[in-house]
Amino acid sequence: MTVAVLTGIAFVLVLGVMVGAARPRRSSGVSDFYVAARTVPPWWNGAAITSEFTSAAACLGTAGLIATRGGPMLWYPVGAAAGFVVILALVVAPLRRSGTYTLPDFAEWRLGSARLRQFATCFVLLIGLAFLVAQLHAAGIVVRLLTGLPPWLGWAAVAAVTLAVALAGGLGSVTSVQAVQFWLKLVVFLGVGVACWWMSGTRPVSWFEEGYRGGTAELAGSGDPSLPGVLTVLLACALGTMGLPHLIVRLYTNRDGHGARRSIVATQAMLALFCFVPPLYGLLGHVHVSGAAADEIVLLLPARMHPGLVGELLTGLLAAGAFAAFLGTTGGVLVAVGGAVSASLTRAGVRAFRTAVGAVLLAALVLTAVTSPRASVALVLVGLSLSAATFCPLLVLGIWWRRLTAAGAAAGFALGGGVTVTIVVCAEAGVKMGALTSYPAPVAVPVAFAAMIGISLVTPGRVPRGVGRMMARMHLPERLQNPRTYRPSLPGDRSSP
Repeated sequence: MTVAVLTGIAFVLVLGVMVGAARPRRSSGVSDFYVAARTVPPWWNGAAITSEFTSAAACLGTAGLIATRGGPMLWYPVGAAAGFVVILALVVAPLRRSGTYTLPDFAEWRLGSARLRQFATCFVLLIGLAFLVAQLHAAGIVVRLLTGLPPWLGWAAVAAVTLAVALAGGLGSVTSVQAVQFWLKLVVFLGVGVACWWMSGTRPVSWFEEGYRGGTAELAGSGDPSLPGVLTVLLACALGTMGLPHLIVRLYTNRDGHGARRSIVATQAMLALFCFVPPLYGLLGHVHVSGAAADEIVLLLPARMHPGLVGELLTGLLAAGAFAAFLGTTGGVLVAVGGAVSASLTRAGVRAFRTAVGAVLLAALVLTAVTSPRASVALVLVGLSLSAATFCPLLVLGIWWRRLTAAGAAAGFALGGGVTVTIVVCAEAGVKMGALTSYPAPVAVPVAFAAMIGISLVTPGRVPRGVGRMMARMHLPERLQNPRTYRPSLPGDRSSP
């Protein structure tokens, strides 16, 4: 099995380097690195977005939770679909017209505060690190479980390839790698799953006949099959998706706002296709794999069902698909967070971008080394919950409410983010706080919205000058705007206003 697994992993790593290095127009300027020179077709962009969204949590964690916790976990993919609907309805077109490349850019442009930009960058970094650590830990689990080698080899492999691709061509190179790897992992996961199902003759009725293993909820309500637990996850996914830094930057890789909207529609279609994967492996894992952790069930499935050469080959394919998932998400998050950090600290261009990317990846590796492996779904939900309690209120109010002020936004960030972090830390430390221990999103999101609205109303003098012009830029169709003032239509524009 070790040979098949290492061969599959090596194939994906080499493919990632080749695709990333082969991309044309790799480093002609800052806009190439930050937004792929705005030349990505909508369906290609949709594949890249879906690739970074179908991370370790989607490929391994959700299927494992379905296998161990039962049918309520089937609602988890619905949260992602709902999130993209919210983005399409409320965010895509206005944010694309604003001309800001990152979430901190938007905060400064809309509210006129450099300090708020730096504050927002801290939360971008926290969210990004949660996603990065989830992918690195999952890569270590694959290597340890299937080969017996030290987990750090999995971290190092993902980190090295991702860094090479990101430094070679920024978001353009990462986009190419992600789009190719989405189709690779879709074919692999669906193909292996269907093959296992067909050869085993698993009956759908077994889903209802056998009991499920119990267990306590993980961080941010992950794995809780109760109605409050499932609703918490749906809320975090639906509202947190719009504030993910690696998703928002995708709105600028298309040529115009129409292309950005088509990218989100394409993403929804591809996500719907991929949503067959977790239930398929969840059912098979429930019937054929017992006693394993949630993130391990998918990986152990072929060998448990088909001992011998067939099982080894199928396991090697799954390892390749899993590493495609790790690389896709890690690359997107790394480039988005590195771009936000470099623009906020120096705004010096490609060199600062590359330095920031390296620093962010190093921080993620250190955190991975000093923390114990956690379920990928739990870590991703922590990032989504934090996003829902910070950037979701900023985007909704900043786009649709002209009276928002920098003081209000800062208060919302501090309270929403603070409540989320406090609940997660207390849960990790074993401090009992009732229902609040496991469910940060239903508490933190209303607190953040209330703080932003309340503080903004009592600081009316801090409403930025020119807010009417900003609202018009965001809400008027592109064809009605002056090309000289419509920044996203300019080929060499910068992220900073």
